[in-house]
Amino acid sequence: MMRRFDHIHPKCGMRFVQQFQCLGLLKPAISFDFLCRSLFSPTKSTQLLRIETFVCLQIYQPLCRPITTRLSREKGDSFTVNYLIQSCEFSVETAVSVAEKMKIRSSERSDAVLTLLRNHGFTMSQISRLVKKRPVLLLAHPEKTLSPKLKFLRTIGISNADLARTLIADPNLLLRSLEKHIKPGYNCLKSMLLSDAKIVYAMKRITSKNLRPNIELLRESGVPQSRIRMLLMNFPEALDQSHEKFSEAVKEAKEMGFEPTKSTFVLAVHALSEKWNKSIMERCFDTYTKYGWSKDDILTAFRKHPNCLLMSEKKITKGMDFIVNKMGKSSEMIVQCPTVLFFSLENRMIPRFRVVKLLQSKGLIKEDWSISSLLFPSENVFLRRYVTKFTEEIPELLSVYKGKLNPEEL
Repeated sequence: MMRRFDHIHPKCGMRFVQQFQCLGLLKPAISFDFLCRSLFSPTKSTQLLRIETFVCLQIYQPLCRPITTRLSREKGDSFTVNYLIQSCEFSVETAVSVAEKMKIRSSERSDAVLTLLRNHGFTMSQISRLVKKRPVLLLAHPEKTLSPKLKFLRTIGISNADLARTLIADPNLLLRSLEKHIKPGYNCLKSMLLSDAKIVYAMKRITSKNLRPNIELLRESGVPQSRIRMLLMNFPEALDQSHEKFSEAVKEAKEMGFEPTKSTFVLAVHALSEKWNKSIMERCFDTYTKYGWSKDDILTAFRKHPNCLLMSEKKITKGMDFIVNKMGKSSEMIVQCPTVLFFSLENRMIPRFRVVKLLQSKGLIKEDWSISSLLFPSENVFLRRYVTKFTEEIPELLSVYKGKLNPEEL
């Protein structure tokens, strides 16, 4: 007898039937009415019924074209397709696609793999995502290949939740050698970051076999341990690049005049090493030229702070417009101090400029203040220099700073 299903309307079932026909798993001559009466006969007033996609493959196999020959020849192994749909919650299309690349001959090992993952806190959704990215994991030996690596990652402080996220980001980690790759990589991070908490943070973002050779290259280039640690903690993806590309970025940074002992060197390596950064840098380049910067100006600013070429066009435009048009400073001044563009327009530039503009209008400060003296100090230092110092002359100055009072009203 047909088992009872809940929660999906019969119209959804019709779409499943149509989907199976498009895939060639059901004969076109089978009518929708017949299949819907058989599969989705409603017995509730709401007519809400549930269907799982493998029903058509299992129960209505007699209605299908010869699955064992068709799927094995054109769409992959039928056992694999059924297993992926039932055990990993794959769609029919995904299961068929994966079955073309991998065959599950017996469910015993794959079942053990899924059990192992569940025992380490993986949800069904996470297991599905992991297997989609690396289906061959279902064929791995659970005790010899997978379990030792999962246990090691847990012993260094990776929680179940972080473990799933880390492995979904790079499933290949489970297929790499524990002794030749994972442990040496951990020891390399240990020597750089000291605490397991920081290592766990880094491992969530970098798992590549290129880590050690890239770090060694930086050391050989004269980059201090503290700078490498800075790169590792802030931009670990840079160290995840292929050693060839990373070497090119290091060489280019040196040729551009960056000093390996300074923080700007590793920032330049980060900017130059990642392929998607290239298009960002080109757009930033075009944006700066609109404000009259020459190529030399842009390279000067890049040497001052490489991240000035990794900003969004919107942030550059808003910052430049305010500094040039509102503050009245020249865009060339920013070339020597591009860091000012990193500050928040709403939370830093505008409130501080309101105060300075009011103080200027009252003749309490000179007009030759610099952008850096306005934006660089911490909030406490700024308040002490520009607000508290002048509260006797302008009691409302703090309210102006907080945006509660319009300075033009004073």
